[in-house]
Amino acid sequence: MTDTKIEVKKLTPKDFSSGLDVRWCPGCGDYSILAQVQRVFANIGYQKHEPIWVSGIGCSSRFPYYMSTYGFHSIHGRAPAIATGVKLAKPDHPVWVATGDGDLMSIGGNHFIHACRKNMDLKIILFNNRIYGLTKGQYSPTSEQGKITKTTPYGSIDYPFNPLSLALGSNATFVARSLDRDAKHLQSMIEAAAHHKGTAFLEVFQNCVIFNDGAFDHLTKKGEKEEHVLFLEHGKPMIFGKEKDKGIILDGSEPKVVNLNDGKYTIDDILVHDETDESGILAFILAHMTDHPDLPTPVGILRRIKKPTYDEALYKQMEEVTAKKGKGTLEDLLNEGNIWEVS
Repeated sequence: MTDTKIEVKKLTPKDFSSGLDVRWCPGCGDYSILAQVQRVFANIGYQKHEPIWVSGIGCSSRFPYYMSTYGFHSIHGRAPAIATGVKLAKPDHPVWVATGDGDLMSIGGNHFIHACRKNMDLKIILFNNRIYGLTKGQYSPTSEQGKITKTTPYGSIDYPFNPLSLALGSNATFVARSLDRDAKHLQSMIEAAAHHKGTAFLEVFQNCVIFNDGAFDHLTKKGEKEEHVLFLEHGKPMIFGKEKDKGIILDGSEPKVVNLNDGKYTIDDILVHDETDESGILAFILAHMTDHPDLPTPVGILRRIKKPTYDEALYKQMEEVTAKKGKGTLEDLLNEGNIWEVS
């Protein structure tokens, strides 16, 4: 039997479009994420038969239909578990997960934290619009307190999940955030996730024009975003503002905004970002800046470290056991261990 050779050629973003009608509302932030993914896949040289998309349930989870790649539209919240199985069955293929805040942070939370804990080699993109869009506007696990929706007519009393903090607490080796309306930055984050070996978690703040329009305007509107967004760059001081005259320092373990024009602080006093911090303490502090209205929202890579992946460790273990005991047969497997006869 001869090996089938697949022609390798340079593809364009259009090559990664399935050509199906996209069933998202006009103006939805999902369009931007789809476009940037297609651009990145073309830029890094993926072939159409290589990446595999797995999704759960929700607007974001229609994603596999619109990509001309292999894909699996699974069930509510189970995308990380199914993607784990796909990766173990097809270890040479990059496996991507498309999911939303209602899908991943509610019924899918348990599957998500264990994918992170194991350091499965998965790329997980969270479309976070802080609302249930597909089921018509109920509050989600990431909706802010006081959010008035169809299921919280007097305002949500829940404490919202912080997805970045959850990923960090589960020891994900790559944790990042981007914005749907910043195409260049979003592309750079998707590409960074693609090149990471291990669980790469990317949260994207994504606008829902129908049920939560304008939720992230202060982070995306020209003239406002400069004062509210802190773009993280490894090895560089954390400065922001229209005039780049504001910075972040640590007051004990608490982040604090200082003015570089008041004569009290210089650029040398400003906290320098280190995405490779093994402890994850700095990343955890940055993740929780989102919860404070007086602090800017960090965007970029919070943490990126190297650690052996579960799938690599599993295949290594299989090779070692096979070398010691031989390949074995299915019959041997079914008849080993504790067996008994019932008469």
